[in-house]
Amino acid sequence: MSKRIAILGDGGWGTTLAVLLSNKGYPVTLWGAFPDYAQTMAKTRLNPRFLPGVRLPEQIEITGEVKSAVQDKAVVVLAIPSQYTRKTLKKIAGCFSKKTIFLSVTKGIEIGSNKRISEVIRSELGAVKLAVLSGPTIASEVASGIPTTAVAASADKKIRKTIQEIFSTKTFRVYTNPDITGVELGGSIKNVIAIACGVSDGLGFGTNTKAAILTRGLAEISRLGKAMGAKPETFSGISGLGDLVTTCISTQSRNRSVGELIGKGKTLKEIYAHMQMVAEGVPTAKSAYALSLKYKIDMPIIREVYYLLYKNKSPRQAVKDLMTRKSKEE
Repeated sequence: MSKRIAILGDGGWGTTLAVLLSNKGYPVTLWGAFPDYAQTMAKTRLNPRFLPGVRLPEQIEITGEVKSAVQDKAVVVLAIPSQYTRKTLKKIAGCFSKKTIFLSVTKGIEIGSNKRISEVIRSELGAVKLAVLSGPTIASEVASGIPTTAVAASADKKIRKTIQEIFSTKTFRVYTNPDITGVELGGSIKNVIAIACGVSDGLGFGTNTKAAILTRGLAEISRLGKAMGAKPETFSGISGLGDLVTTCISTQSRNRSVGELIGKGKTLKEIYAHMQMVAEGVPTAKSAYALSLKYKIDMPIIREVYYLLYKNKSPRQAVKDLMTRKSKEE
């Protein structure tokens, strides 16, 4: 059991981590929510829908049975879209060992409860061993062996060191951080800021605008994080500024791409009709806006993205309202 790992979620990131860990020699089981697709992956050793061009090692066990996937595993990695995490956790309750470490690599906040994924895990599974892995980690780049950094966060030093040891490779460098709240918030809310940067791109604005969104967006994330008990310095690190910059500028960023299409006049319904992968910033915009109201934190960029997505506000009106707010100190 000490080396057996299950990864729940066969999206691009979950599959990438399965390949990374298998190449390190760990026995890996990869679970997908759709049994027929999982069976096809097992047969072809390819995941064309979410990680095209990457061959899956023969050693990876691929299954559509979630309960058997988590049995006798040292680590269970949750790479499931945030809005489906709770449903999946309910299915595996009681199927794992007390020694199992649950590692969330999901960058989102649950709608309704406004809980971070670690909080969702706790609410469904109780006092399990828990950690989070986050950072500027575009799946295709990690799968290609491009040098990448990430952060393993846990309140338990031994757990975060264990995750660091398991996941570190010559091209994937993992740091540790005790601030699980800050790491989760940075990784989740940056997706909403990335949508705003995409809107800027779609409207044809330039580097000045994107720099303003990045810096002021980081200030908004930091303000909320501080109110929720996170350490301010976390947001200037890999899981904060690092992840924010990557997601806001990368052409492979789903969240930035969604924003760009909105800036060009597309509706969310039209965009979703042609998307296979989840853009976590869309539901997180709703949760982040709700958290800003709960904690009474001024988050104008988050607010305008929420209005764009859920109140049909025009992108140009959103920009105008941001630029003509009352003057203030930085």
